[in-house]
Amino acid sequence: MNKTICLTPRVSGVGGMVSFRHKLTMGLAARGIRVTHDLNDTPFEAVLVIGGTRNLAGLWRVKRRGVPIVQRLNGMNWLHRKRKTGLRHFLRAESGNFLLNTIRTRLADHIVYQSRFAQRWWERVYGPTPVPSTVIYNGVDLDAYTPDGEHSRPADRYRVLLVEGSLQGGYEMGLETAVQLVRSLVITQRLPVELMVAGKVASELRAHWDANAPAPIRWAGLVPRERIPKIDRSAHLLYSADLNAACPNAVIEALACGLPVLAFDTGALPELVSPDAGRVVPYGGDPWRLDPPDISALAEGAREIFDAGKEMRAAARARARQMFGLEGMVERYLEAVGRLGGN
Repeated sequence: MNKTICLTPRVSGVGGMVSFRHKLTMGLAARGIRVTHDLNDTPFEAVLVIGGTRNLAGLWRVKRRGVPIVQRLNGMNWLHRKRKTGLRHFLRAESGNFLLNTIRTRLADHIVYQSRFAQRWWERVYGPTPVPSTVIYNGVDLDAYTPDGEHSRPADRYRVLLVEGSLQGGYEMGLETAVQLVRSLVITQRLPVELMVAGKVASELRAHWDANAPAPIRWAGLVPRERIPKIDRSAHLLYSADLNAACPNAVIEALACGLPVLAFDTGALPELVSPDAGRVVPYGGDPWRLDPPDISALAEGAREIFDAGKEMRAAARARARQMFGLEGMVERYLEAVGRLGGN
């Protein structure tokens, strides 16, 4: 068993997620494995690059010493090429893609993709790598993220939940689609619905939708990690808004809390959400071109989730137990490291 693993510091806006780092660190600590975040804090038995790092020189030194390097890859930056997000954001996104692929093709000894979709995407754009690869879905602590516990799910209306770290930098369209979904449910299907949004939203955007949304919006803001289970348990469904997502943590956390997921069939969502645990509906156009989505299909999927009630909530939890346990995720990462010479 490895005694120390280096998790490289995450580059802002380049791959990786804070929640993943926290989960993996806790899982490794439970096995008595020390974690460092400094490539100079030797010795360590392996390096896990979470997305990318600007410390390429440090990785080169590690590689020359023969220390195995495993890279965990999400998707890549792409919205900046389809929407005007500003020159600074464009350059940061392109730089991020360059760093990710440099490590992927020249430094890593093994690649971990977060989904089969992510693997196909990278190989389509940049070609296959000369090193082995594995698909490992993100994991969740099934004891912390559970249907059991305090919640305040309303009984007089349906609550649609949207959870994103940030709905800015091109991701505002996810909020717009969520509002369109609620509008369809309220006006066309005449259902009592409210929208809850957890994540960073610009104040002017909040004001716009407060004035124009067809139903109440609850703005939860950035939610601490420990409050996510309670928020998940308070809703009737999670709408996963991120297009072409590699393996969104919000989805697997919702499933673990017994919250069915509604999404378009883009990215890894068809891999993650089984038909009994939510609804993944046809987008209705080309998501890579940001064609207008099929809101009516989304609304029909939401209605089916509402009608299924407790049965689908139980199936969502079962899906998480089957696919996304934290223990299984940590073991698979350790296996990936072990195949490169760890013990």
